[in-house]
Amino acid sequence: MNTLAERSRRGRRILLTGLFLNALLAVIKITAGWLGHADALIADGVESSLDVFSSMMIWLALKYAERPPDETHPYGHGKVESLAGVAGALLLLGAGLAVAMNSLKEILYGSVDRDMPAGYTLGILLFVVLVKEMLFRVSHARSQEVKSRAIEADAWHHRSDALTSLSAAAGITICFFGGAAFVSADDWAALFSCGIIAWNGILMLKGSLGELMDEQAPQAVIHKILASARAVKGVVSVEKCRVRKSGLTFIADLHVRVLGDMSVACGHQISHLVKDALMSGGHHLSDVTVHIEPSSEISEILKCEERV
Repeated sequence: MNTLAERSRRGRRILLTGLFLNALLAVIKITAGWLGHADALIADGVESSLDVFSSMMIWLALKYAERPPDETHPYGHGKVESLAGVAGALLLLGAGLAVAMNSLKEILYGSVDRDMPAGYTLGILLFVVLVKEMLFRVSHARSQEVKSRAIEADAWHHRSDALTSLSAAAGITICFFGGAAFVSADDWAALFSCGIIAWNGILMLKGSLGELMDEQAPQAVIHKILASARAVKGVVSVEKCRVRKSGLTFIADLHVRVLGDMSVACGHQISHLVKDALMSGGHHLSDVTVHIEPSSEISEILKCEERV
């Protein structure tokens, strides 16, 4: 999994798996919720329906992000992956708001004579929790593998769905044991789920916006890049290291210090050695810019061949 295309294919494959499962679960949940008088199950199904659209949008974004740099996009098209992450987060926030408004309406103005949720709705919800939690774990692991914020957002859609299903199951269970007096527990559970949805949406939105604004990469990534650059023979130190994320890859800018008495040609050669070491070092870099600066250290005059 060394090339961008291979990583993108692996990411899109897990997205398609989640897409088809979400479509199937959405039909099951909405139908069962409507027939079984379970508002929380219907709300859960609506979220799964939106997840289908979100997964398709992210799939298309990853496909587009594979395009190589061109005259109008010299740094590639990776930012569209972050845009998809923003759109997915906003979609999740919108879905949470819509479900919350409906739940509040039922709590405040709903009839106390509503039918109790059917018993089979609880079994469906518990099955959904297992499936969605499994999807979350697989998708989250794949997002870390391919370094995709958008796939990570999609994974949290699955976790959010699992949590909303679990809260809906709790609400229906309360209805069963409490009787008609607790029939609104179904709507309270749906309202609680909206809080979970909103929190996850805010976290995803924050991360994706950070990438769009060229936020500095995590320190773990920076430290690995610095270690690789400092290991190149002829490098005295690395003064600056700026790394930003673009799609599934990173773009790095480094200020490398070399001996002050070194020739321009020799310094240029070292800069190429640093770039080659970083590009082949497994850091998922699509481009590296190396700026050479003279070191203030006093050294003996050595031949270029001895330094490099």
